[in-house]
Amino acid sequence: MIRIVIAEDQRMMLGALGSLLNLEDDMQVVGQASNGEEAVTLVQELSPDICIMDIEMPLKTGLEAAEAIKNRGIKVIILTTFARSGYFQRAIKAGVRGYLLKDSPSEELADSIRNVMAGKRIFAPELMDDVYREENPLTEREKAVLELMAEGKSTKEIASILTIKVGTVRNYISAILEKLEVTNRIEAITESKNKGWFH
Repeated sequence: MIRIVIAEDQRMMLGALGSLLNLEDDMQVVGQASNGEEAVTLVQELSPDICIMDIEMPLKTGLEAAEAIKNRGIKVIILTTFARSGYFQRAIKAGVRGYLLKDSPSEELADSIRNVMAGKRIFAPELMDDVYREENPLTEREKAVLELMAEGKSTKEIASILTIKVGTVRNYISAILEKLEVTNRIEAITESKNKGWFH
């Protein structure tokens, strides 16, 4: 039996989801929360297999709640009306196993839960399009600097490999951090990997 906690701030949606999933032979809704904080508490108390979260909720958003329970071994599925790639990126970082849109058919949700339980990741196709559509803002030279940073090269080594001045490398690094809206090299590398710009 797959034990499920649902977190959704719209009461009707919460009730409907609970009823639908309880109709499945292999599923049981063990807890329902109407905000992110309640969701974290319920997950800690009940240790469900799956937690289905909305994103826009009071007290804690679904993403904050997912981050809070990230290392508890519970599989989180985000179910939302928002197909925003920024949300999606953050959900991936929080270890979310599924990201579905509310207008998906209900049987799709049940199938997705089973697939997530089987170790798969399930993401709405619309989101995948968004992620791949997002253009890499870096120039070819900035990409080269970032690749070398990812290989663990120091500023001096990068300057030597690309035969440019150390000061020029620093300028490139500043530009990279600014364009990727991050504060350090590690974040820049992580962000680029998450967006599939390099591996």
